[in-house]
Amino acid sequence: MKEILVTGDSLPEAYHKALSALEKEGETGACEDWGCSQKEVSMTMVVEHPLAEPMISRLFIGGPAELEQYRMEMLDGILDFEIEKGNWKYTYHDRIKDQIPFIVEELRRSPSSRRAVITVRTPEDMGSEDPACMQHLQYFIRDGKLECKVLFRSNDACKASFMNAFAIIMLQKRIADELDVPMGAYCHRANSYHCYEKDFDMLKGYVKRIEEDDAEDITFEYEGDWKEMMEDARPGILSQVEILKKQ
Repeated sequence: MKEILVTGDSLPEAYHKALSALEKEGETGACEDWGCSQKEVSMTMVVEHPLAEPMISRLFIGGPAELEQYRMEMLDGILDFEIEKGNWKYTYHDRIKDQIPFIVEELRRSPSSRRAVITVRTPEDMGSEDPACMQHLQYFIRDGKLECKVLFRSNDACKASFMNAFAIIMLQKRIADELDVPMGAYCHRANSYHCYEKDFDMLKGYVKRIEEDDAEDITFEYEGDWKEMMEDARPGILSQVEILKKQ
């Protein structure tokens, strides 16, 4: 499988480079588990300044409400109740929540530590039809800044990777704030960065816009723009959560 490294100052810049690299250099092959073909590379996406504006790409499935719901799922566990109801086997929040205090304590103990690792994969994933895609997160303090490195075994480029990266960057910021250190780089590694056959046209369309449109036409500001819309979406999201809990 081809190895790709892309670097961007902002999240959209790195993400758009990753999409373009997948479209142009991805190898097409079978995906037996889903009965289709896929385009695939191994992707390392580095975001030098994760909070740099513009922070939002227009090239992903969803809008402010969907992005806020995903952020709330990962950081606040708003859908963890689905595990207790037997509908889901896990959530990322449920698997990482009890490990975050260790990350803070470990980096306070030793800012140069290499031990600040959150493990997402569990033995239950072996043989599961729905194993976790994210495998682990590791945090470093280097040059006085909190860096985050994430490993995915599998990452849907068009439909998941932007939302994944955004939410994990928000978690990185939460931890950085607790440690009272500034944000450092974000590194997003996907051993299989892929696009399924049914989404090939979507990927081509995204790359066409990346190549032909000005950067400001395919991005949004987060601060003062999407952040407010995402905050405005919270009451509706929480209302829907309460309905789901009662079903």
